[in-house]
Amino acid sequence: MKLIAHRGNINGPEPELENTPFHIMTAIEKGYDAEVDVWCLNDQWYLGHDEPKYRIDRVAIEHSRLWCHAKNLQALENMLHCGIRCFWHQQDEFTLTSTGQIWTYPGAPIGANSIIVAKSLEEAESFRDTNVYGVCSDYVGVLK
Repeated sequence: MKLIAHRGNINGPEPELENTPFHIMTAIEKGYDAEVDVWCLNDQWYLGHDEPKYRIDRVAIEHSRLWCHAKNLQALENMLHCGIRCFWHQQDEFTLTSTGQIWTYPGAPIGANSIIVAKSLEEAESFRDTNVYGVCSDYVGVLK
């Protein structure tokens, strides 16, 4: 099962570090995949949840361990065009990633190709032995 560090978090939310390039790379160096929030404005790339906050080069989001959550249409279109693994969702029960996995909103039914979003420590722990493709959480450290 893939363990995906939500915005780079491993052992709980760290709002001041989320989506920073350093935090994301730290999670990857520790053996996790990472979900990042990606914006594209005027062909400039940024990370950030509520707004484009940290400017990055496009090559940074091409990393094979990233799951890029497009935050605006330009980001989604450009990532799809460039072959970058990405997805778009708001509160949909399911969304299909560009590589064919089912990004699954908390509480929705799950299958073997699902990536579950676990919002709490207890929820993350409850998926420890579940047959799914992956779990995305701020608490993936408890699953390793």
